[in-house]
Amino acid sequence: MTKLYRELSRLILSTALSLAAGSALAATVEVRVTGVTAKGKVNVAVCDKARFLKQCAYSASVPAQAGETTVLVKDVPPGTWAVLAYQDENGNNELDRNLIGIPSENYGFSRDARGKFGPPSFEDAAIEVGEAPATATVRLR
Repeated sequence: MTKLYRELSRLILSTALSLAAGSALAATVEVRVTGVTAKGKVNVAVCDKARFLKQCAYSASVPAQAGETTVLVKDVPPGTWAVLAYQDENGNNELDRNLIGIPSENYGFSRDARGKFGPPSFEDAAIEVGEAPATATVRLR
Protein backbone atom coordinates (compact mmCIF):
# COMPACT_ATOMS: atom_id res chain seq x y z
CA MET A 1 0.00 0.00 0.00
CA THR A 2 2.85 2.40 0.79
CA LYS A 3 4.45 1.85 -2.62
CA LEU A 4 1.14 2.51 -4.35
CA TYR A 5 0.66 5.67 -2.25
CA ARG A 6 4.14 6.94 -3.21
CA GLU A 7 3.52 6.28 -6.91
CA LEU A 8 0.14 8.00 -6.78
CA SER A 9 1.66 10.99 -4.94
CA ARG A 10 4.44 11.20 -7.52
CA LEU A 11 1.91 11.09 -10.37
CA ILE A 12 -0.21 13.83 -8.79
CA LEU A 13 2.84 16.02 -8.16
CA SER A 14 4.09 15.47 -11.70
CA THR A 15 0.69 16.37 -13.16
CA ALA A 16 0.43 19.48 -10.97
CA LEU A 17 3.90 20.63 -12.04
CA SER A 18 3.07 20.04 -15.70
CA LEU A 19 -0.13 22.04 -15.40
CA ALA A 20 1.65 24.85 -13.58
CA ALA A 21 4.38 24.92 -16.23
CA GLY A 22 1.80 24.88 -19.02
CA SER A 23 -0.13 27.80 -17.63
CA ALA A 24 3.10 29.72 -17.01
CA LEU A 25 3.87 29.48 -20.72
CA ALA A 26 0.44 30.71 -21.80
CA ALA A 27 -0.11 34.33 -22.81
CA THR A 28 -2.99 36.73 -23.16
CA VAL A 29 -3.75 37.95 -26.67
CA GLU A 30 -5.17 41.47 -26.69
CA VAL A 31 -7.33 41.84 -29.79
CA ARG A 32 -8.15 45.41 -30.81
CA VAL A 33 -11.18 45.25 -33.07
CA THR A 34 -11.86 48.38 -35.14
CA GLY A 35 -14.85 49.32 -37.27
CA VAL A 36 -17.29 48.34 -34.51
CA THR A 37 -20.76 49.84 -34.04
CA ALA A 38 -22.41 50.05 -30.60
CA LYS A 39 -24.69 47.09 -31.22
CA GLY A 40 -24.53 43.53 -29.90
CA LYS A 41 -21.17 42.03 -28.96
CA VAL A 42 -17.79 41.31 -30.49
CA ASN A 43 -16.72 37.67 -30.64
CA VAL A 44 -13.06 36.77 -31.11
CA ALA A 45 -11.40 33.40 -31.73
CA VAL A 46 -7.72 32.45 -31.78
CA CYS A 47 -7.08 29.42 -33.98
CA ASP A 48 -4.21 27.14 -34.84
CA LYS A 49 -3.78 25.98 -38.44
CA ALA A 50 -5.63 22.69 -37.90
CA ARG A 51 -8.77 24.42 -36.54
CA PHE A 52 -8.70 27.62 -38.59
CA LEU A 53 -12.26 28.52 -39.66
CA LYS A 54 -13.60 25.53 -37.73
CA GLN A 55 -13.88 25.25 -33.96
CA CYS A 56 -11.08 27.33 -32.52
CA ALA A 57 -9.54 26.43 -29.19
CA TYR A 58 -9.53 29.91 -27.62
CA SER A 59 -12.26 32.53 -27.72
CA ALA A 60 -13.78 35.46 -25.85
CA SER A 61 -16.50 38.05 -26.33
CA VAL A 62 -17.40 41.46 -24.92
CA PRO A 63 -20.19 43.99 -25.50
CA ALA A 64 -19.60 46.05 -28.63
CA GLN A 65 -18.39 49.63 -28.21
CA ALA A 66 -18.49 52.02 -31.13
CA GLY A 67 -15.15 52.56 -32.84
CA GLU A 68 -12.72 50.15 -31.19
CA THR A 69 -13.47 47.26 -28.86
CA THR A 70 -10.70 45.40 -27.03
CA VAL A 71 -11.13 41.70 -26.32
CA LEU A 72 -8.69 39.71 -24.16
CA VAL A 73 -8.21 36.04 -25.01
CA LYS A 74 -6.41 34.35 -22.12
CA ASP A 75 -4.19 31.30 -21.74
CA VAL A 76 -3.05 31.02 -25.37
CA PRO A 77 0.09 28.87 -25.59
CA PRO A 78 3.11 30.07 -27.56
CA GLY A 79 2.93 29.32 -31.26
CA THR A 80 1.54 30.48 -34.58
CA TRP A 81 -2.11 31.52 -34.43
CA ALA A 82 -4.68 33.36 -36.54
CA VAL A 83 -7.24 35.69 -35.00
CA LEU A 84 -10.72 36.18 -36.36
CA ALA A 85 -13.46 38.46 -35.06
CA TYR A 86 -17.02 39.35 -35.90
CA GLN A 87 -19.69 41.64 -34.54
CA ASP A 88 -22.68 39.59 -33.41
CA GLU A 89 -25.25 42.36 -33.76
CA ASN A 90 -28.27 40.23 -32.88
CA GLY A 91 -26.64 38.20 -30.07
CA ASN A 92 -27.27 34.74 -31.56
CA ASN A 93 -23.57 33.69 -31.24
CA GLU A 94 -23.34 33.00 -34.96
CA LEU A 95 -21.87 34.84 -37.91
CA ASP A 96 -25.09 35.37 -39.82
CA ARG A 97 -25.03 34.75 -43.59
CA ASN A 98 -27.31 35.57 -46.48
CA LEU A 99 -28.99 33.00 -48.73
CA ILE A 100 -25.83 32.33 -50.75
CA GLY A 101 -23.58 32.03 -47.69
CA ILE A 102 -21.95 35.46 -47.65
CA PRO A 103 -21.61 36.87 -44.11
CA SER A 104 -24.19 39.54 -43.33
CA GLU A 105 -22.45 40.65 -40.12
CA ASN A 106 -19.10 42.45 -40.10
CA TYR A 107 -16.02 40.27 -39.64
CA GLY A 108 -12.25 40.41 -40.05
CA PHE A 109 -8.94 38.64 -39.51
CA SER A 110 -5.59 39.44 -37.93
CA ARG A 111 -3.02 41.22 -40.11
CA ASP A 112 -6.01 42.58 -42.09
CA ALA A 113 -5.94 39.34 -44.10
CA ARG A 114 -8.51 39.06 -46.88
CA GLY A 115 -9.25 36.34 -49.39
CA LYS A 116 -10.14 37.00 -53.01
CA PHE A 117 -13.11 34.62 -53.25
CA GLY A 118 -13.66 33.59 -49.65
CA PRO A 119 -11.73 33.68 -46.41
CA PRO A 120 -7.97 34.31 -46.30
CA SER A 121 -5.44 31.57 -45.78
CA PHE A 122 -4.15 30.78 -42.30
CA GLU A 123 -0.70 32.00 -43.34
CA ASP A 124 -2.05 35.42 -44.36
CA ALA A 125 -3.65 35.91 -40.94
CA ALA A 126 -0.96 34.22 -38.82
CA ILE A 127 0.64 35.95 -35.84
CA GLU A 128 3.27 34.71 -33.41
CA VAL A 129 2.39 34.39 -29.74
CA GLY A 130 5.16 33.96 -27.20
CA GLU A 131 5.15 33.85 -23.43
CA ALA A 132 4.54 37.61 -23.11
CA PRO A 133 1.17 39.20 -23.90
CA ALA A 134 0.57 39.65 -27.63
CA THR A 135 -1.52 42.19 -29.53
CA ALA A 136 -3.48 41.71 -32.74
CA THR A 137 -5.57 44.25 -34.62
CA VAL A 138 -8.64 43.18 -36.58
CA ARG A 139 -10.57 45.56 -38.80
CA LEU A 140 -14.22 44.61 -39.32
CA ARG A 141 -15.71 44.91 -42.80
